[in-house]
Amino acid sequence: MRQARVRLVGMARHDVKHLVIMRHAEADHPPGALDHDRPLMPRGAQDAAAAGEWLAQQYTPDMIMVSSALRTRQTVTWVCSELGEKAPTPQLVDELYNAHDTAIIAAINHAPEAVRTLLVVAHMPGVLDTVLRLASRESDVDAMMDVSGGFPTSGITVLEVPDDWALLDGGNARLVHFEVPRG
Repeated sequence: MRQARVRLVGMARHDVKHLVIMRHAEADHPPGALDHDRPLMPRGAQDAAAAGEWLAQQYTPDMIMVSSALRTRQTVTWVCSELGEKAPTPQLVDELYNAHDTAIIAAINHAPEAVRTLLVVAHMPGVLDTVLRLASRESDVDAMMDVSGGFPTSGITVLEVPDDWALLDGGNARLVHFEVPRG
């Protein structure tokens, strides 16, 4: 019952934006491949498609920022295939590749204010550190516990952002959901 009440409160607030932070899907480790060039495993492709299906039903993004690494680009390709016509053109952001929370937040700070739902696809440990840094004390306790326990591949967090993207810094977004879609 508590979960439903929290969701209704969040849904009733039209002034709140959504920040969706996703870790790339499961990647392969081919011998001799550079980290930047690691492709998705077949299982990763299935999970990325499942993530896209979940996003299409829950939080369709207006804008997507993605690391330039092959595994994140492939993840977003599968996500966008499930979003279909609703999929925005992903923005490659080199600074998101193996970025720390400071660089990820700096990229988010540059999102246009017209964006109501922003999807960022990046890497560990940056995605986890970003979520933990941004999550306010009003965050959903279950979601905080789940994300604190680990951020697996294809994991998705949803944060409510009440202010301008440029003002997002730390402790000023409400973590409302953590999901790990599997294909």
